[in-house]
Amino acid sequence: MAHKTDFELNLNKWIEFCSWAKFYPDLFLDLIRPEKGGLNMHSDQRVYLRSVLRFFSVYGVFPRGWSKTFTEVLGMILVCIFFPDITIALTAQTKENAAELMKDKVIEILRYYPLLENEIVSKKFSKGDAEVVFKNGSRMDNLVNGHQSKGQRRKRINIEESALLNNEMFQDALKPIVEVPRTTVGTYAIVDPEELNQQINFFSTAGFRGSDEFVRSVDMVKNMINLKGEIVLGSSFWLATWYGRGSTKSQIFQKKREMSPIAFAQNYESKWVGATDGALVNINKLINCRSLTKPLIKTEDKMDEYFIGVDVARSESTANNQSSAAVCRVKRNKKTGRVNTIELVNTINISNTMNFTAQACEVKKLKRDFYARMVIVDGNGLGAGLVDELLKESTDPITGESLGCWDTINTDNMPETSDSDKCLFDMKAQSYQTKVITNFIDSVDSGKLRLLQKRKENEFTTKERENYIEKVLPYIQTDFLFEEIANLKLKTLPSGGLTVDKTVRKINKDRWSALAYCIFYIMEFENNIKLNEKSELELLEQYTFV
Repeated sequence: MAHKTDFELNLNKWIEFCSWAKFYPDLFLDLIRPEKGGLNMHSDQRVYLRSVLRFFSVYGVFPRGWSKTFTEVLGMILVCIFFPDITIALTAQTKENAAELMKDKVIEILRYYPLLENEIVSKKFSKGDAEVVFKNGSRMDNLVNGHQSKGQRRKRINIEESALLNNEMFQDALKPIVEVPRTTVGTYAIVDPEELNQQINFFSTAGFRGSDEFVRSVDMVKNMINLKGEIVLGSSFWLATWYGRGSTKSQIFQKKREMSPIAFAQNYESKWVGATDGALVNINKLINCRSLTKPLIKTEDKMDEYFIGVDVARSESTANNQSSAAVCRVKRNKKTGRVNTIELVNTINISNTMNFTAQACEVKKLKRDFYARMVIVDGNGLGAGLVDELLKESTDPITGESLGCWDTINTDNMPETSDSDKCLFDMKAQSYQTKVITNFIDSVDSGKLRLLQKRKENEFTTKERENYIEKVLPYIQTDFLFEEIANLKLKTLPSGGLTVDKTVRKINKDRWSALAYCIFYIMEFENNIKLNEKSELELLEQYTFV
């Protein structure tokens, strides 16, 4: 009989140790942690790691600074060590973002747990790619939450910022990635029925109620209750702050004063926000509208069609007391002349600390920069003061350049000069509020409306940040616009008409109003350039007020 090696004699102990490490990954990390410079994990991080190694699917909703991505990548490394030949991917909104996240966290993790370096053969990081290869044949890399990932195959995936994902994209591009399970290494090479094959985990800050991911998280809570192998984890900023991770309590309260209530609720309180019932538009369709890649501060082609909507703020909050201007570019069907898309290329705030004369100059300069065909201004209440100033001759206070005098196309208000530019639509009546709302809803549902895409702070380059107003601010303004729309509920009046209500009273709707006015004018007056003069005149007379 052949003499057994020490390994063979202790094989059962080795099997027991491996099982213990998979079930208690945090204790395994304690075992290999260096005495100096190591990381002593907190209890919430330990629960997180155990869940990732034990449950078929995890949905984690955590605030900024919780160390979500750090613990997520740490869990991926442990999976690669514990399961030979496994392939696992981190996905994000862009492949570049996923690569950057993985690079930063892998370097940080190896600093805290240097013994893990012994399990790694190679690490490759570039702008759009990240790959870590382990000695047992396992591999972890990055993918994108998009159609570019179709056809890829991994054994497990972790989805970053899942709140920005729609279910159609998930079902078509991401779910099939884990179609093929891992086979064990050895003589039999079988699929282990007790392994978490085809595991998909979702991690994010909170998003908007009514979205596909909100529904998914609710469904997974129900599955957790019914013991179907899924678990939902989450916390607000209080937990991480109590443990001393991320920003201090005073720093977070300062952010609360600076941020909008919706942004703070999502990013730090882990609350899904927005209208639950009676939302103005389907939030998933609104997310799909965010496909525009480039903002504009002035036109690149004088032949392009631009329209500008302006809403004069009547905010109760002095901190956000600003008027809004929405600059929309229209793209048409070449054969019919009908509107194909309405692109919101920029949203500009005009401070109400400026008098109406100064505000009128800003609006006129905006029209000049885009060669806009029409400016639509809400002339109700305070807006009447701005309309009055637009009917006067204006001069740029800095350059001394004449900005001209405007005239309305739908009122009998007399401009200051006889040769004024008829480019102002004065939205005085409330009677067409229903059409303003229905046109906006249709533009979202039909996909006509296009908004600037979602970009996170760390996705902007240094060069873009240096040109903040032109390259960064338009995306932030679009985020605020999105919050305003998600905060609105549709309400039916006793007369049968429509209006909107705010879910959170502190959130204004000035950006939405400016955009909605612009869409209303485009769809009512500019949706068919082949209208004959008589029908066009009849249509305009509906909105003419003496």
